[in-house]
Amino acid sequence: MAKTRPGKRDLDSYTIKGINKVVRVGDCVLMRPADVGKPPYVARVEKIEADSRNNVKVRVRWYYRPEESMGGRRQFHGAKELFLSDHHDVQSAHTIEGKCTVHSFKNYTKLENVGTDDYFCRFEYKAATGAFSPDRVAVYCKCEMPYNPDDLMVQCEGCKDWFHPSCMGMTIEEAKKLDHFLCSDCVAEDDPKKGGSTFSASPLADGKVRLFSTLMFELVFLTLSLSMHE
Repeated sequence: MAKTRPGKRDLDSYTIKGINKVVRVGDCVLMRPADVGKPPYVARVEKIEADSRNNVKVRVRWYYRPEESMGGRRQFHGAKELFLSDHHDVQSAHTIEGKCTVHSFKNYTKLENVGTDDYFCRFEYKAATGAFSPDRVAVYCKCEMPYNPDDLMVQCEGCKDWFHPSCMGMTIEEAKKLDHFLCSDCVAEDDPKKGGSTFSASPLADGKVRLFSTLMFELVFLTLSLSMHE
């Protein structure tokens, strides 16, 4: 009578070979891509298990980079931005190269120093449809675009909105030298008693809030794609 092979067992952790870092469920990891010329994939570990031969596998939920999504990278996407996708997978634990941290957008903007393994996420992404959640985010400046934490913005002392120097006809160097800033709409209401512009805070701290629909970009991308194939 054949013996029944024992099933898989859950593990509490996995130690990455070579660097001896411990990975646990809930951690974010860097995974080796098949193409050596590409950056490592980023995933969140949801389960760690071993089979009867002690082969360790991890069940992961993938993060997508903007260029890997439908529509690609857009001007408001940060260099370290990721989307938490609904794409789940099972991979050999041997493909884990290291650990990383995926911050919330708000926490990321508060970092004094962004490390190599620091990323941020503000959207969830449906890989099959290209839909984002939330489908609306705050926008700023005359260009009415969401905040990119990589870009310098200056705050108007009047309306308290935030603006890109380039949208105001200034260079970044010129903007950094300003003691006061009023947007064109507020110039006529200039009040010398108001304080100087703040460059250290992010637009997330305050300011006017309008809404940007990610669905709008999805529709524009779809329209462009269809027109290219006509």
